[in-house]
Amino acid sequence: MTNALRIGIVGGGFMGQVHSHAARVAGAQIVGAVGSSPDRADAAAASTGALKGYADLDALLAADVDLIHVCTPNNRHLPVTLQALKADKHVICEKPLATSVSDAADLVEAAAGRVASVPFVYRYHPMVREMRARLAAGEAGTISTVHGSYLQDWLASADDDNWRVDDQAGGPSRAFADIGSHWCDLAEFVTGDRLVAVSALTRTLLAERGGVAVRTEDLATAQFRTASGVLGTIVISQVAAGRKNRLYLEVSGTESSFGFDQEDPDRLWQGRRDASSVLVRDPGTLSPEALRVNRMPAGHAQGYQDAFNSFVADTYAAVSSGSAPDGLPVFADGLRSAEVVDAVLRSAAADGAWTTVTSRGVS
Repeated sequence: MTNALRIGIVGGGFMGQVHSHAARVAGAQIVGAVGSSPDRADAAAASTGALKGYADLDALLAADVDLIHVCTPNNRHLPVTLQALKADKHVICEKPLATSVSDAADLVEAAAGRVASVPFVYRYHPMVREMRARLAAGEAGTISTVHGSYLQDWLASADDDNWRVDDQAGGPSRAFADIGSHWCDLAEFVTGDRLVAVSALTRTLLAERGGVAVRTEDLATAQFRTASGVLGTIVISQVAAGRKNRLYLEVSGTESSFGFDQEDPDRLWQGRRDASSVLVRDPGTLSPEALRVNRMPAGHAQGYQDAFNSFVADTYAAVSSGSAPDGLPVFADGLRSAEVVDAVLRSAAADGAWTTVTSRGVS
């Protein structure tokens, strides 16, 4: 363990536990954890398996750590991440990277010279990499449309509540920033094409939760156009009864279409005019790109935590080698996501008017 990466985790909730599990799988030493308040330090350590709970971030940063996992509510991403970067630490920051484009751009600038990644982990499903490889090889022919949805039901009831609902803690966008960001990142990742304009609508279905007015959206729909002229549509909802975490992405082309369902991640649908088939995650038939992130033998389910483990392992590898593995989502990708979310909100505020996705020029 002497050569193990030494890490700290800020936030002991669900995401802190997901991060800590991935850290242990990657062989890191979880030096310490910081809770939501000083009296939650021990609880944060217990929930993440850290050696010690620290009362505040200053104390954790002084404990000889190499990398900080930021798993706080969204409004704390900017100050916590900036403090870690100024202490010369590498960072994994939960998404959204920041609640505004300008804050995300500041974090990209501050992270120069360090490894700084954002967990757009659906990139790490092997069948997503398989789709990406096949699209890059031209198997789809001319891509015509990209479409799909990301549907959840965990906020479908008026009794359901969470800090993400509060725009002060979660930011001005909820559903789209929380899960629509994953879908848009995945669409751009597999196609290599960028959204350049959107026409979006949002709706707050439940105007009040727990006696407090809600100012963030429960659902959103959008049309978009890409740099290469591809047209697309997306439906995002956190109030779709029966849908737990259903991210579906389909890329349609003149020769083949490909469809990926995050709730059935071991399979990739390929449609052709003369026949359709289902490609199964099998190490014996995967492309090299997909094989690199494959963790299980054929027939043994590989899911979300496995994808998260691969993402964290790639981040740690970048720290160790000084070179980012292919497909690692970094702070520039977090900034890109903030730009798309900003365009969606601006379009929705203008009753769906077509709105340009502005870019800070970070690739």
